[in-house]
Amino acid sequence: MSGEISPTGKRSGPGSAPEPRASHADRDRTVDVLRIAAGDGLLTADELDERLEIALSARTLSELAVLTADLPTASGASGASGASGAADGTAAEAAQVKDVVRIEQVSGGAVERTGRWVPPRRLELAVTWCDVTLDLTEAVITQDTLRIDVAMVGRSLTLVTRPGVEVEVDGLALAHCKLKHRRMRTRTPSGTPTVLRVELVGQKAHGKVVVRPPRRTLGQWLPRRSAPPSAGA
Repeated sequence: MSGEISPTGKRSGPGSAPEPRASHADRDRTVDVLRIAAGDGLLTADELDERLEIALSARTLSELAVLTADLPTASGASGASGASGAADGTAAEAAQVKDVVRIEQVSGGAVERTGRWVPPRRLELAVTWCDVTLDLTEAVITQDTLRIDVAMVGRSLTLVTRPGVEVEVDGLALAHCKLKHRRMRTRTPSGTPTVLRVELVGQKAHGKVVVRPPRRTLGQWLPRRSAPPSAGA
């Protein structure tokens, strides 16, 4: 026999070891790396869409490795899966914190930082007519201050906070731009320490700036809306 065809379409010869299979966690890590790279301007919107499609259907670790091989943060993104990888994830990400990250984009889709990502000490946004979303809900916080230098025209800048994250907007100049700053009110324990202070500085022209807590899930809404009636006589 000349070899068998693997499920990925690759021919394996007699005696050759099968390729390691990719887990959901492996695919998720690769997706995170691709999204961060796109936010840093390393991938175009079309390249991101193409690679995400491949990543989500990848069956082996080698298929994932190809997708991040040309990216600076590719090291360890699609490595071996398992409990040890999950346990070391936070420490590895914390070690990758950068002093300055600059994002430049013009009319090229959306810029997003969501899920588990490591905010730099300073983030520079030079963006024109692109929506920007910075979600700190699951971010790995490695310092007590994040300065965001804004040079943005049009569309929306959205900052999603969480308990312990305070946002200062006094240094942000707005020109024909609306600001919606919703602070965390309910379900935040009193005396919660501030773990991160975000300083928005620079200028935002046109569009809007939204600072808000994460949206509540259905499970968080139901207890409030179905409270038992008070006992009668």
